[in-house]
Amino acid sequence: MPNLKIFNNKIKKFKKTITVSGDKSISIRWVLLSSIANGISEAKNLLMSEDVMAAIAAVKKLGIKIKFDKNLCKIYGKGVNGYKYRKNLIIDAKNSGTLGRLILGLLINSNFPIKLIGDKSLSQRDFERISNPLSKFGANFKLKNKKNLPLIINGSSNLKPIKYLEKRGSAQCKSAVIFGALRTKGKTIIKAKKSRDHTELLCKYLNLPLSVKRNRSFDLIKINKVENIKSFNYKIPSDISSSAFFIALTALSKDSQLIIKNVNINPSRIGIIKILKKMGVQIIFKNKKIYKGEQNADILVKSPQKLKPINCPSKLTSEAIDEFLVIFLVAAKAEGVSYFRNLAELNQKESPRLIWAEKILNKIGIKTITTKSSIKIFGNPNLDLKKKIEIKNYFKDHRVFMTSVIASLSFGGKWYIHDKDSINTSFPTFLNTIKFINK
Repeated sequence: MPNLKIFNNKIKKFKKTITVSGDKSISIRWVLLSSIANGISEAKNLLMSEDVMAAIAAVKKLGIKIKFDKNLCKIYGKGVNGYKYRKNLIIDAKNSGTLGRLILGLLINSNFPIKLIGDKSLSQRDFERISNPLSKFGANFKLKNKKNLPLIINGSSNLKPIKYLEKRGSAQCKSAVIFGALRTKGKTIIKAKKSRDHTELLCKYLNLPLSVKRNRSFDLIKINKVENIKSFNYKIPSDISSSAFFIALTALSKDSQLIIKNVNINPSRIGIIKILKKMGVQIIFKNKKIYKGEQNADILVKSPQKLKPINCPSKLTSEAIDEFLVIFLVAAKAEGVSYFRNLAELNQKESPRLIWAEKILNKIGIKTITTKSSIKIFGNPNLDLKKKIEIKNYFKDHRVFMTSVIASLSFGGKWYIHDKDSINTSFPTFLNTIKFINK
């Protein structure tokens, strides 16, 4: 079975330096914004994953020329009104919620109906949360079961600015509305619960008509229509979400040390760092620098002598939403009970991740108490598995696969983990990096 990986050996102690793939969130945003810029934009270290390739295929269908030259991607932007809309256009977002949701904001002025489709997993996710605010601009939507893909968007040439309350802490919803506002005359106002802010930082770097006033729990964002975007080059930093698996692996290993080079450490994305430091993991940022509004650094991680449990502050939830699966693994080895709450958004991902967290933890012998939005994890610092564990039927969620690999290397046992191709969504070189650390 070529799509099955078997792991049956715990990792040995290690001291390594690695570089992980380019940041997925920034890669997709660069593709979309470059496509409506004027002229040629270039990106180095663009993440070559299925999600990013789906974004490239989408803008190609909209008439945008793209070239690859070794480690360089060139996008020939045609300006803010440069998309070529045509009849019977179908855009396939595949597994990418980021692409599927964000691109709708750029399509609200289309003069032909456009059909958006995705894979089985994406087709089960909630798109009403995007269609509702975007329809207030003047676009019309038809969704399967009023909620899911496939959907059809009918744009409007008479878009009106809106006021929008984003209360889930979803960067995808917020970003889709920002993109819609860039196409709309007048001032759109967004009150958004704290979430990752790559879109805002990139817009500000490009001097687009956007302002942000930050409060404790919410950001107040004001956006006007953009008339022109200059082409821009970008060296994509390493992805903190991809780095998280190796940070957790180091935290769960004995006498080990890891350096991860040039990682994006955007303050809205480093919840995993804050959480694991509270649990006793030594993590240091080295060679910090600001690059086009984003903070990047090398991350040094050292194995702790013991792991402490955590009553995780709710304010860190949005900052670590993509990393909780491996955070839970660290909690499984802590000496005591850890508690995580406000996690309902986890079940809006590629798979219902909170449910899968419970399944994996229970399989390895860890007691949990879960609700729709919380989990208590009863840690066992002496966890050492000897049994067979099989992971399958998880909607090919890339993070479930990678979390299972980290669990196998950390806790032992014989693991049969299906659908290894799921990693192509976000981190195609994941297993190569594991092999390098473990050799």
